[in-house]
Amino acid sequence: MPQTILTPVHHELLIKKSRFIACVQPMADRAGAQQVVAGLRARHPGAAHVCWALLAGGQSAAVDDGEPSGTAGRPMLDVLRHQDLEGVLATVVRYFGGVKLGAGGLVRAYTDSVAQALLQAEKIAIIRKTVLRCSAPYPLEGLVRREIDGAGATLLDVAHGNDVVFAFSLPEAAAGAFAARLNEAGHGRIAWLRDDD
Repeated sequence: MPQTILTPVHHELLIKKSRFIACVQPMADRAGAQQVVAGLRARHPGAAHVCWALLAGGQSAAVDDGEPSGTAGRPMLDVLRHQDLEGVLATVVRYFGGVKLGAGGLVRAYTDSVAQALLQAEKIAIIRKTVLRCSAPYPLEGLVRREIDGAGATLLDVAHGNDVVFAFSLPEAAAGAFAARLNEAGHGRIAWLRDDD
């Protein structure tokens, strides 16, 4: 099950006089990630590189920022993938210490920086939700409300017309069982609506 992290976490490594300042944080999209990176560049004007990796579905990215190709962004992204994370930005600010690390050394440094930060991060499961819509006769309004509440679903909208129309969200995994339970409790008088209804 994919996870994200709750709050930003920082970690710093010193390797052969180079400082690697890592941060992992929740991030939904590339635009937000680019804002964070721009802020890091402004706060660390003396840094040699600000490398980053974002794992966020179709918004994912891996940026080496002047390090040899494939030695920073891609390894950082691989750490996020390996831990089954989603919606997470990893950044590493590098201050060059005068000693070259070589391609293998750079990969290890960037990988370790992100991995160490993730060790301290509080991870939470991402629960995919779905929105369901149904209509019920007025006498069943109380029953439907109790079922929605009892399932821990979030009531999004209620409309009163010829019938009562409910819109609510709940975890995708629970949707099928909930619909079956509501159908049974409503004795077939619950109608399920599609978005175009």
